Amino acid sequence: MLKYSLMKPEGILLLDPRGPLTQQDFENLTKDVNAYLAEHDKLHGVMIRAEDFPGWENWSGLSAHLHFVRDHHKQVAHIAMVTDSHLAGMAEFLAKHFTAAEIRRFPYAEDSQALQWLLDSVLTT
Repeated sequence: MLKYSLMKPEGILLLDPRGPLTQQDFENLTKDVNAYLAEHDKLHGVMIRAEDFPGWENWSGLSAHLHFVRDHHKQVAHIAMVTDSHLAGMAEFLAKHFTAAEIRRFPYAEDSQALQWLLDSVLTT
C-alpha cells in the first residue's frame, strides 16, 4: 500500500509506502501526478519515507513502479530517501542510473530535515 500526498504550491510529492506496492497504487499515483504535471513543468522534489523497503505485491506492482519511474524521472529535480533500510544504499545507486535528479539519503528519524532540504531546493530552482 502506498500512501502519498502532493504539496502543490511547493511541487513536492510525499511517498509513504506501508506495505507491498501494487499496480493500483501506481495507477492512482500516476493519475494525480499527471494532473499536477499538466499544469507545472516538474516536481521540485520527491520524499520517499519508509523505515524498511516493503517490496511489491507481485510482478504487476513492480512493472507499474518501473513504468512510473520511466515516465516521470525527467520531471523530478530532487529526491530525498528517508529510511533506515539496509537496501537504501543499493536503491540510491540504482536510482542514480535512472534519473538526473539530485538524490540525498536521510535517516528515518530525520524526515523533517529531508523535507527542509526539499523546500530549500524549491527556492534555488
